[in-house]
Amino acid sequence: MWPDRQLHPRYTDSYFNLTRKIVQENGDAYVTYAVFMRRPVTLASKLAIDWLLKITDERGVSVKIEKLFKEGAWVGAGEPMFYISGSMVALVDLETIFLQKLGAACVAAYNAYHMSIELPNVGFIAMDARHCAGTEMAELMAYGASVGSKKAISKNDAVGFIGCAAEATSHFFGMKHGMGTMPHALIGYAGSTLKAAELFHKTFPKRSLTVLVDYYGHEIDDAISVAKAFPKLVETGQLSVRIDTHGGRFVQGLDTQESYAVLDRNVPDAIRGYRSEQELKYLMGTGVSASAIWHMREQLNKVGFNKVKIVASSGFSPDKCRVFSLAKAPVDIIGTGSYLPSNWSDTYATADIISYNGNPHVKIGREFLFSRNSDPDNGEQI
Repeated sequence: MWPDRQLHPRYTDSYFNLTRKIVQENGDAYVTYAVFMRRPVTLASKLAIDWLLKITDERGVSVKIEKLFKEGAWVGAGEPMFYISGSMVALVDLETIFLQKLGAACVAAYNAYHMSIELPNVGFIAMDARHCAGTEMAELMAYGASVGSKKAISKNDAVGFIGCAAEATSHFFGMKHGMGTMPHALIGYAGSTLKAAELFHKTFPKRSLTVLVDYYGHEIDDAISVAKAFPKLVETGQLSVRIDTHGGRFVQGLDTQESYAVLDRNVPDAIRGYRSEQELKYLMGTGVSASAIWHMREQLNKVGFNKVKIVASSGFSPDKCRVFSLAKAPVDIIGTGSYLPSNWSDTYATADIISYNGNPHVKIGREFLFSRNSDPDNGEQI
């Protein structure tokens, strides 16, 4: 709910504050705003609307919000999302903060939905908090991910986002606590991957154990070493290994030729069609590629650890998820912050007044905002 009624004028565009003063002194008007974005999105507007309603309620005025789409719906480029009607004095200076809370969340929801749809059998953990510009953005992004995930679960029975890294936003995913594995710092502290796993399990014996295995560049050896040390966790499916290999090298045991061979053994169709340079990198390049996941699965299975789960992280955007789907990569969970909008200009939401005291009036070029959704069951009144 930040900023509150007292603080928000300091963070809004000054010309809205000036306009409010002018309207106050020269007579209020009943206006209707149309809100839209310039690209397709998944509607994730609750936090923005909740803030708007809180501020107007504190001002002692009521506003009418006609949502043309339900939360989680696909909204096309340029389509009005909703109409907001009420006192111009009450609304005119709220636009800045309202739009800040709207656009990025809708793009995050769109990306999270498509990632979940591409890999419906994979659970995702939202690990974007460290990439956000402050805690308010982290809340918006987590909410967006939850909206996109719920849509994928509903439409495609996907696993979707099972949680996030931070406790403060875990409630969006029906959780009480943040989720995570272990950072590289713990392994550096412990001095070995196995020692870090032992320390973690000793401190948190009731938690499932997910061990980061790329610190020393011995992903396969360390994964097998940890699996041998925790046979009970392996048998109960409570042990996972996480690959977060950076893009400067291959996972242990791979090079370009062997990466190709791994895919050819398991998913030959994935490499026999035309692939762009970026797709090839996701398939068989350095870092956490589809071939790296297949390689880890093969090596674990060879020594009888087929119950050990594989967690992957590092640059999992919608495009990378699509390629992993193409390669049928045997990954169980993906940790991602890359559902965040990659092109920030895509997140710009716009609000235009289209009616003053019941008279339609909008700037030239925005007449399309007068069109209304013809399906009354698709939206809702607030």
